[in-house]
Formats: sequence, C-alpha cells, structure tokens
Amino acid sequence: MSGDTVRQRITVSWEFPVVFTRNLFSPANLVLAETLDRLGENRRHRAIVFIDAQVLAAHPQLPAKVQAYFAAHGERIEMLAEPQIAPGGEPAKNDFALVEGFMRLLLDRHLDRQSFVLIIGGGAVLDSVGLAAALVHRGVRQVRIPTTVLGQNDAGVGVKNGVNFVGGKNAIGTFAPPFAVLNDFDFLLTLSDRDWLCGVAEAFKVSIIRDRPFFDELLANASLYPQRDFAAMQHLVRRCAEIHLDHIRENGDPFEFGRARPLDFGHWSAHKLELLSGFRISHGEAVATGVLLDSFYAAKQGWLSSGELALICEGFSESGFRLWFAELDAQDAEGQRAIFGGLRDFQEHLGGELTVTFPNGLGARQEVHEIDLALMEGAIEELRTFSSAR
Repeated sequence: MSGDTVRQRITVSWEFPVVFTRNLFSPANLVLAETLDRLGENRRHRAIVFIDAQVLAAHPQLPAKVQAYFAAHGERIEMLAEPQIAPGGEPAKNDFALVEGFMRLLLDRHLDRQSFVLIIGGGAVLDSVGLAAALVHRGVRQVRIPTTVLGQNDAGVGVKNGVNFVGGKNAIGTFAPPFAVLNDFDFLLTLSDRDWLCGVAEAFKVSIIRDRPFFDELLANASLYPQRDFAAMQHLVRRCAEIHLDHIRENGDPFEFGRARPLDFGHWSAHKLELLSGFRISHGEAVATGVLLDSFYAAKQGWLSSGELALICEGFSESGFRLWFAELDAQDAEGQRAIFGGLRDFQEHLGGELTVTFPNGLGARQEVHEIDLALMEGAIEELRTFSSAR
C-alpha cells in the first residue's frame, strides 16, 4: 500500500450465555435476575420489556407475571415502564415505522447503554425490537427470550437482526450479539402445529451440512415432531442451537464480511418463496422446501448419493411438512421462473460473486459459485413429483 499508512487492527471479544430453562418468570427461578447481574456491576439494573402480541394472546397473564417477577427481585432489577406489546409475525417486519416507534420509546424512557431491553417473542419481534435496541445509543443491551422453536434453535441465538425494506428480505439490519439468550421451553407448548414444526426445518438444514449424527437423530425422531413429542423437541432445540453457536464461534466470519452464508443452505429460494407469497408461506415451510430443492439439485450434481437423498426426503416427509407451493411456478416479467430471482437477491445481499452452500455428502458442505439453471429446473420438477406422490 502506497502513502503514509498507519495500520490498524482491532479485535473485539463477545460473550453471551444461552440458557435453557422452564417457567422463566417464576419468582423462584433466578435465571433472569442472575443473567442481568452476571457482570457483577453492583447496581439495580434498569429494563424495558417487549412482548410479542401473538405470545400475549396465548399467555394473557404474562405481563402480570413479568411485573411480579421484577417486584420479587426489586433489589436487583427494575422495570422502567409496563410491558410493551409489539406486533408479531413476519408482516410486522415490513413496517419500518414500528422500529422507529420502538427507538422513540427507548429514548423517551432514558435508557442508557447499560440498560436492558428484554424481548419476549418470535423471530420477527426479536428482529424488529432488536434492531431498535442496536441503533439506540449505538447499542443497548438486549436479552432475547425466544418463544418459538425457530427462535430458540436458530434465529434467537445468532448475532444479527433485520427487517424487510423495499421488497428485500432483511434488507436493513445490524450485527448485534445479544447480552444473553434465555430459552424457556414452556413457551413452546402453546405454539400452533405450524409454528411447532417451523424450527424442525432449520434443524434438518444444519444437520445436513454440518452433523451427520444429528441428522440420524432427527430422522429417527421425525415422526415424533408432528405428534408434538415435547422431550424430542427439547433435544432438537438444544442440539440445533449448539451447532449454530459452534458455527458462529468457529467459522472465522461471524459478521459475514465474506461472500458465504453457510448456515443459509436452502435459503436463496426460501427467502424468495416468502416474498412471492406475501409471507403467507412461513419461514420454516419455505426453508423445508428450499433445503429439499437444493438437495435434489445436489443429487443431480453427484454431491449426494441417491441413498442420502432418499433419507433427506424421508426426514421431511415424516416430519409432516408441506413441500410444494404454487409460487415455485410463478413467472417474472420476462417469463422466467420468479424463484430464480432469489439467486440474484442472494448475490446482491453479500456482494461479489454468487456463493451458495450445498451439501457434499450428508454432514458436510461446500460453496458453489454457479448454478446450472437447467439442472435446477429438473430439481424443481423432481420436488413437484415427490410432493405429489406423498
């Protein structure tokens, strides 16, 4: 490098616990109070609590329980306002005015960078409130309390947040590791059957590209998930979260400065399916379809054996997912499959050349920089045939 240069390199260390518990807001459960006080700062910790409106509908006594918990531990923690209710569900991420409203509230209540924002809800609320917390004062401490399978085993334990903007999935967001993640398994018991299964797709995704033994466990338990087997689901959530955290810690690129997003296997089409459906298709349903589509493609390329593909198909089928959506046949203005626009969106999001993760045998992965659209067309037709035959 020419010129008079002062070289600078900064290393920042992040640490956040991910705690698995039950009945988090029982006054006898010390997890929350001890988490807020884990740095030993010897003060009364100030906090605002946000609750997903959909969670409130299933748990109408939750605000009172939260307030009672803070009252029981008032010597260590205090609430700066009554629990705030935030709209839930993916469509809530399409309105940036909501994020602005959350930021105004945090500023109006005079939160500082050592204050806490507790977010109780699904992935969309974690994203939208989390973004507000990350922007105010360049970052207020946030404690995520995910209430869905998808939130507890994937979205809630990661280091990023984002909202949709001008038609782009998560087009605006930040990398903001949480202060802590508290997974209360009891919240899962009131999920709809659809939301119960959504996180199962992410578990299959990560197992296919990272952990063959975990895949074998998922396959063995696949029929238990639609039956709402609670023990099987708790094991799935914890193991999937562990693998996700391992990846963030060990892959050398937690803030995705590179061109690849390895844990987004199957997501180039999944994100596009969500957008094409106006978010009628849930994220978990879209991921299940996207992962299976890319598995068919990988088999066509010889990256998966026919036996391995059959096991993946069996896993998704036994888990009860719907795997075909009419949006896969939608066409753009040029008469091409609109779903293929997801590849362009994927590339634009990261920059540089296209980089998509595919399996390289069950339990391993590879990065691919070019997609054979003719082969992908064939994969779509195989997915159609498989889905119709179920």
